[in-house]
Amino acid sequence: MKFQPLSLDGAYRVTLEERGDARGFFARMFCEEEFAALGLATRWVQVNTSYSADKGTLRGFHFQRPPQAEAKLIRCLKGAIHDVIVDLRSGSPSFGQHEALQLDDRTRAMIYVPPGCAHGFQTLTKDCELLYFHSATYDPTHEGGLHHADPALDIHWPLPITQLSDRDQSFPSLQDLKPIEL
Repeated sequence: MKFQPLSLDGAYRVTLEERGDARGFFARMFCEEEFAALGLATRWVQVNTSYSADKGTLRGFHFQRPPQAEAKLIRCLKGAIHDVIVDLRSGSPSFGQHEALQLDDRTRAMIYVPPGCAHGFQTLTKDCELLYFHSATYDPTHEGGLHHADPALDIHWPLPITQLSDRDQSFPSLQDLKPIEL
């Protein structure tokens, strides 16, 4: 695997190193030693999938607070998404800043989201499916969200939003959110 550091401390774009022949390829998606060498999570306690039928669907921003703060490793298995993470860590030099990149089934790249960052995405194609590895179990008493259209974030979604849950629409802005103490 190749780890490309992103602008937010502890966030990475993870690219698979494919070993292939006429049959196709083989690639490692996770290696405890390689993740540990970078100080990243190496224990995944929950694996989830997300499916969105419509192009333009927006999901997020979601996160969990301590003691359930979680790292996430996310891969787009089908389709393409505009993936965004926002740093919510108290004292972080990049607090309130975001990083955006495209994940798709063609490149098979992943994003590593460190604890204390919110995650959201917009589908660029119809029928998108994502795979999420989580370092902490979901706990609704520790979940949080950030409004996707907060002007302070200055995030430019590439498409008109076609689907957005009432829950995601109701999330607070950054100025109304308490920073995450890790």
